[in-house]
Order: sequence, then C-alpha cells, then structure tokens
Amino acid sequence: MLSTPSDFELDFDVAIPAPGRVYRGHHILEWVPLTVLGSHVLVIGGERSLAVVQPALEQNFARDPEIRTHWTTYGVDCSELELERLQALTTAEQITGILGVGGGKALDASKLVAHRLRLPIVTVPTSAATCAAWSALSNIYSNAGAFQQDVALDKAPDALILDYNLIRQAPPRTLVAGIGDALAKWYESSVSSGASEDALVIGAVQQARVLRDLLLQGSLAALQRPGGVAWKQVVDACICLAGIVGGMGGAKCRTVAAHAVHNGLTHLLGHRATLHGEKVAFGILAQLRLEEILQGSQLALAARTQLMEFYRQVGLPLNLRDLNLAHLGSAELLQAAQVACQAGSDIHHLPFPVSPEALLVALTTTDLTSSSPVVPKP
Repeated sequence: MLSTPSDFELDFDVAIPAPGRVYRGHHILEWVPLTVLGSHVLVIGGERSLAVVQPALEQNFARDPEIRTHWTTYGVDCSELELERLQALTTAEQITGILGVGGGKALDASKLVAHRLRLPIVTVPTSAATCAAWSALSNIYSNAGAFQQDVALDKAPDALILDYNLIRQAPPRTLVAGIGDALAKWYESSVSSGASEDALVIGAVQQARVLRDLLLQGSLAALQRPGGVAWKQVVDACICLAGIVGGMGGAKCRTVAAHAVHNGLTHLLGHRATLHGEKVAFGILAQLRLEEILQGSQLALAARTQLMEFYRQVGLPLNLRDLNLAHLGSAELLQAAQVACQAGSDIHHLPFPVSPEALLVALTTTDLTSSSPVVPKP
C-alpha cells in the first residue's frame, strides 16, 4: 500500500530556476505578448519608471481593446504599509495580473502582491541594478527603508521582459551597483555552499564563478561603451546570470555576510544615499576582512586586494567614507553590526562564529592594504 503524505514527514528541496519566459531585445516592450496577465492589468512601478515605459506599454495594450489597465506607484519602499495599499487596490479593481516595472523595490513589491493574491506577474526591469526581475524572492523594508525580512515566493515571474533600450536609459551608477550585487553571488555562495554534494548547488556555485569572471573582465569596457557587446553581456549577467545562481541553488546557495552587512547598514541614518548593490559590494570587502581577522586567511586578503583595484576602476565603494557613513560613531556602527549579527542572520553561514564587535572591526578596515593581527574569536 502506498504511503500518503500524512504518513511521513515530507523532506524535499525546492528550486525555482527561472521565469516562465524571458524576452530579450531592443524596443520589444511594445510588442511582447502580455496575455498571461488577463483582461485587467495593474502596472506597479516608480514614478520615473512608469513615465519611461508608458508610451510603449500603451501601444502594447492598445492592440487588445478588451484589456483595461490601472497604473500606480509602489511608494518609497517595499513596506507592509505599501503592500497593504497595493493589495487592497488590486482587490478593489478586480485585477487579473500584475506588471511590475522599475528597480529592485518596485519589482519586489509587485512580486509580493502577485504572490499573496495568487495572480500572474510579469517583470520589466528599467535598470540592471539587481536580479529582482528574475528571482523568486522579495525583500520587505520598514517605512524608513530598514531591512526587515526576505520572503521566498512560490514561483519566479511568469515572464521577464528585458528591453535593452530601457536599461540603457538608466543612470550608469545603477549598472555599477548591479555589478556589485552580482559579484556577491560568488563570494557568498562559495563560502556557504562550496562543499555541497548537491548537483544543482554545485552548478549554481560554478555559475557564480563564471559570473564573477565575466564581471571582472568585462565591466570596465561595459561602462565605457554603453550599448556595446560588453555592456550587453554585463547587463545580462547582473539580471539573468545572477538570478540563475539563486534559482538553481535555492535556499542552500545562500547569501552570507555581504548581504547581512547591507541589511545592517539600512538601519543607519543616511543609508539612502547609496544603492543596494553599493552596500552589498562594501559587504563583500567586510566579509573578506572577517576571514582575515578571524581566520588569518591570506587567500581572503589576496581576494580583497584584487577587488579593491577593481572597485576603484568601476566606482564601487571601498570604505564607509565612500558610503557617506564615515561621520557615524562607533556606537552607531555597532548598532548596524548587531543587526547584521542577530539570530537567524545569513552572516552565521560563515564557517566560523562572528560577533558584532568583530564585524565592527571589519566594517572600519575594509580598505586596509595589508592584513591585521587576528582578533580574539567571539
């Protein structure tokens, strides 16, 4: 007799590798079919992003007179207050599908509304600053922009529309931030999952290595020639390849200290002056510093030295001064370190214990040009 799920504890992993469809090209937003969204579509985005995409989307929707559209901004942050408003609007307008437009927070909010209301979702990134258009994950922030939690979604977007002409209109700084965010895939997954025996996780870690190499080799050329071959490769890397790493590896291919540092920094006054990927890039240096000061790792020193030169070339932050946070005192920085080290934080996927005090040392010495004496372990 076959057992039923109630007879035993289910034990399985879930991987959500990719959106249902990925459309890539130039000037494609007005042509890509949006029938998956049904007859009444809610378009969610930032004010600037909505203004940029509206002409193309209106041409797209005009081909089907049966489609009704409602347009709204997501607010300032993907916060519970804004999510509640968006969910109420979606229900009141009898929306059949969500079209998310913009950067990371706009797409996270759009995906979460669709997830909670069980609606189809199509994402349209307007910059390459994150892989949010690809991933089955959303971050929730407070109304002040402080990170609160991430939410695993049931599925990746039903479709992703990557229109290179939209991405090219974004400020170059957003691509730099995307490079920093995508680089973390290697430095974090190799630590948390480098010894995994799971074939999909092994594949994800190796994809993260390819992603790192592509970015280190092609980013400067991409920034110098927007729209060129290297630029397109780097855009694809930041949005698609970075998304594949998280999709293939799932929960076992985790973020580690770099994103934990980002999360802590969002609790500091003045953090809005920098982008998500800029904070994450700084967090990579902090993670490598932790490996130096708590393990005496010369390999981490070599990796950090390599990254510092790369950061100088592309314009990523090397230290707290570059993040406009150098004015903060030790007490305020320790608060960020405590948030980053709180119970359940991804920083604890490092293969050694980390205390807020040790992280504070790392945060204040990310651009040190040589290794420092090992500090006592927590």
